[in-house]
Amino acid sequence: MSHVPAGSAPETDPRSTIEPEVDPETGSETGSEIGTETETGPGSEPGSEPGAGTGAVGTRSTRTWAVILAACAGQFLVVLDVSVVNVALPSMRTDLGLSTIGLQWVLNAYSIAFAGFMLLGGRAADIFGRKRMFLAGLVVFTAASLAGGLAQEGWQLLAARGVQGLGAAVLAPATLTILTAAVPAGPARTRAIATWAAVGAGGGAAGGLVGGVLTDVLSWRWVLLINVPAGALVLVAAVLWLTESRAKEARRRLDLPGAVLVTGGLAVVAYGIVQTEQAGWGAAATLVPLLGGLLLLAAFLLVEARTKQPLMPLRLFRVRAVSAANAGMVMTGSASFAMWFFMTVYAQNVLGYTPLEAGLALIPSSLSVVLGSKLAPLVMRRIGARHVAVLGALVGAVGFGWQSMMTADGTFLRTILGPGILMMAGAGLAMTPLAALATGSAAPGEAGLVSGLVNTSRTMGGAIGLAVLSTVAAARTSHGTGPGALTEGYALAFRAGSGLLLAAAVLMFVWLPRHSDT
Repeated sequence: MSHVPAGSAPETDPRSTIEPEVDPETGSETGSEIGTETETGPGSEPGSEPGAGTGAVGTRSTRTWAVILAACAGQFLVVLDVSVVNVALPSMRTDLGLSTIGLQWVLNAYSIAFAGFMLLGGRAADIFGRKRMFLAGLVVFTAASLAGGLAQEGWQLLAARGVQGLGAAVLAPATLTILTAAVPAGPARTRAIATWAAVGAGGGAAGGLVGGVLTDVLSWRWVLLINVPAGALVLVAAVLWLTESRAKEARRRLDLPGAVLVTGGLAVVAYGIVQTEQAGWGAAATLVPLLGGLLLLAAFLLVEARTKQPLMPLRLFRVRAVSAANAGMVMTGSASFAMWFFMTVYAQNVLGYTPLEAGLALIPSSLSVVLGSKLAPLVMRRIGARHVAVLGALVGAVGFGWQSMMTADGTFLRTILGPGILMMAGAGLAMTPLAALATGSAAPGEAGLVSGLVNTSRTMGGAIGLAVLSTVAAARTSHGTGPGALTEGYALAFRAGSGLLLAAAVLMFVWLPRHSDT
């Protein structure tokens, strides 16, 4: 397997070990040196205990699973908050007087800050320490959740959601690098990545149920306030169980201009897309922000090409597995994130479900995405990562096509259960091989950066996909609010999502590396 060349030659830590590295396509092992620095002190070696005797294997296994649990809990929280507010949106609108566009920005403020600063978070984790950045991101995320839950005005809620996204961007990349540092390369690491992917998928899937229960039983504020005790528990577990590790870097500098440009570009592009609902594609109110956002993104690429220590080294995309896997993440994320939004509003606005009933109706879909993520490593060993990713996109496309046949008097079995299971099982199948292919091709010193890039691609795709598909739905409804008009708009959005996933399947089949290319 070819590696991305590190930005600077890593120093060799005397405690470093030579571990076999897994080929994500076949599960076979190739020798690779893991060049990370760990803090001194008892238990500092990831996944091991110094001085362990005959019980060393059991102790190491217990500690490794504790590390996986803490990392996955952090990932669950940040992904949960992408979708947990969906079923609470009508209540937020009533309480805070938010407009339709304001409701979309409750989702987009979080997703765009999350996606835009995640590369910075991944690089910071490599430089300053994975545990340190995990804890810092968790503190910011938890504090912003408290502020959002106590918001009295719409702008306060949107600001809190943006800061939440910033905390998540620092926290999320560290979760995957902590996990891969704790588990030796090979089938065990592939299973651990599958667990991480399943937990992340489950966080997005469980958002509807958690949000529905909290909104119905307590109030919409608790979809954010629940993060405070949960974040505190994860913080304690992380302090106790995680050990520090970082990449050995000759220089320690962050590309702040790059982070600001990419986040600003994404935000302005998303704003321009949302404007099309009211102004149309040809209006100045739409074209000016779209062009401005594209210029900011072009400036970001220019900065990355010229700076000595870029936030996103463009040479990463010369590695076929990294570029193709991230393209696949963008396209599959665009469809799957929007799916939860449309399914919850369809259940409430058309079928008349309460927030709790809408959350309960999506439980089978929540379970199917976790099942798909956990099945992926087993299928990967038989047919390879590339084919599993393509299979996942095709299964999801069938589910989206089925959902596009929804009607205003649809039944639970026909318009929620069946298509929901297929859509989310497909998403679960696709995510694990894409994450394994991308991270398996990274140099050890850039593991956090590539992990951040994987998360960025998925979340960025979700934010832009939601904006585009919401515009598609609004164009069909022509601002109608009746069940029939809303159903036609939602159905068109699902047809567009099906087409997107079919395109993703073709792209991944052609572009993702076969065994000979990895």
